[in-house]
Amino acid sequence: MSKEQIGLGSHFTFGKLFKFVASPILMMVFTSIYGVVDGFFISNYAGKTAFTAVNIIMPVTMILGAFGFMIGTGGTAIVSQTLGEGDHKRANNYFSFLVYATAIMGVLLSIIAIIFLPQIAKILRITDEMMPYALTYGRILIAFTPTFMLQSLFHSFFITAERPDLGFKITLIAGFTNIVLDALFVGLFRWGVAGAAVATGISQACGAFIPIIFFVRKNKRSLLTLGKGNFNFKVLVKTCTNGASELVSNISGSIVSMVFNTQLLIIAGENGPAAYGVMMYVNFIYIAIFIGYAIGTAPIIGFNYGAKNDKELKNVFVKSLMIMGGFGVAMTALAYFLSTPISKIFVGYDQELCQMTISAFKVFCFSFIFAGFGIFGSSMFTALGNGLISAIISFLRTLVFQIACVLILPKFLGINGIWLSMLVADALATILTTIFWITLRKKYKYI
Repeated sequence: MSKEQIGLGSHFTFGKLFKFVASPILMMVFTSIYGVVDGFFISNYAGKTAFTAVNIIMPVTMILGAFGFMIGTGGTAIVSQTLGEGDHKRANNYFSFLVYATAIMGVLLSIIAIIFLPQIAKILRITDEMMPYALTYGRILIAFTPTFMLQSLFHSFFITAERPDLGFKITLIAGFTNIVLDALFVGLFRWGVAGAAVATGISQACGAFIPIIFFVRKNKRSLLTLGKGNFNFKVLVKTCTNGASELVSNISGSIVSMVFNTQLLIIAGENGPAAYGVMMYVNFIYIAIFIGYAIGTAPIIGFNYGAKNDKELKNVFVKSLMIMGGFGVAMTALAYFLSTPISKIFVGYDQELCQMTISAFKVFCFSFIFAGFGIFGSSMFTALGNGLISAIISFLRTLVFQIACVLILPKFLGINGIWLSMLVADALATILTTIFWITLRKKYKYI
């Protein structure tokens, strides 16, 4: 059976499930490569100071993009459940409205962020030497916020439309655009951080406008069509409530990165945030695999819950737990053994920084064993329409547990406490998620 023949109402074997989620996983991975490519070219062509500055300011741009991810995941839960109920016209209306709402929100957020970026940079303790790099990169990338948000939104809705294959192809186009332009603007023209930011922004624009063209055209191969879209305040509120967990998760993750960088500047100087930046690029790709799986399975969960198909809901839930565990172990092993070559690719020009990065990698990578369970659990409850539980898991995992660990553990373990903090936080989040799964199993009947 081909990807196109696997619908939301199918019975999912492991094979079918992997086929269905392969595109969203690859879509998220290639999206994450944007930042990785920027980091490689900036570090090797603009230097350590520029690399550190970009790593510190990047979380600000990620916070803005998180609003698009919130509407995408929250809206997917509503639209997929509406499709499960058999009302395609209403589902298209909701989808269209949410696309326009995202674009408007993106414009407003970008204006506000550009105005206050210098003040934000000072709060992040960016030094005078790093400030020009941080402001240049931040302002250019923030100007592309509307397209970044739309790109994040379409990641989710391509799966709901049963066209994850097309979403992946568009992501490939955007990713290839970013790589080519980075090589051209940073490597050849030597435009530094400005070139990297423009390259990423253009690639995000590709990821936003190509889907718009597709959804505007009426075709039989998509469950969704972009049309007029009536304003619906109730749907917008419910969407934001459902997707609040993903917003919290993304914003919290960015805030955690800021706290990590601040702590590392104090403990290890400029080398600290640089080493953390390398690990974050790998973390982006690894976490993207978990997020891609969660995005891919969310419409399936929402559809079967809306259709009251308890048997299939149980099937997907059990298989997902097994997959998250297997992914976690495999990814941890891979990161451990690749810690040295990856570190050399990014910071091989500085022996002291490279050695710090390798040592940190071999501790940090064990967090991947647990990371997938909290991410999948939060997404699952969003798909079931329980935004509160989803938000609690995300908030505690990414903000409370991680920040508490990064502030407390270094007092006893020094810099190793920072590298261990993600492992401890994700383990605590897995315990919390398991408690919710057990407590709510009778209500949603996934066990």
